[in-house]
Amino acid sequence: MNCCCKKGRTKDLIIEGDVGEDPFWCKKCKCNIDSNEVPISVDLKKELLSWSTTYGEWIDWKVDAFIPNGIELENEFNHKGIALTKKVQQEIGDTYSIQFIASTSARMYMESNLDE
Repeated sequence: MNCCCKKGRTKDLIIEGDVGEDPFWCKKCKCNIDSNEVPISVDLKKELLSWSTTYGEWIDWKVDAFIPNGIELENEFNHKGIALTKKVQQEIGDTYSIQFIASTSARMYMESNLDE
C-alpha cells in the first residue's frame, strides 16, 4: 500500500479512528491510507468506514467537552474497532501486519476537566 515512507509502500498497518479520515494508517510514517488500497471485501470496507464515522460521538464539538456517557461510547467504539481489526486480519492473512489503536480522547477530555 502507498504511504509516505522512504520506500513509498508499507505492509505494517494501524486501524485507528479519526475525524474525517479513513481508518487505515501506516504504522511507520503515520500516513493515512485510502481504504480502497486495502485488499479486503467491499462489505468489510463499508463496515469499517461506517465505524470510523462514529469517531468522536462522545465529544460535544461545539463546546469541546465530552458528553456525560462519553467513556461508555468510546469503550463501545474501541470494542467494535477490535472486532473489525480481527476481521481485517482474517481477510488479508499474513500479507500485512495489523494493529488496532484504541481511542483515549474521552479520558483525555475528562482528565483535562479534572485539572481545571
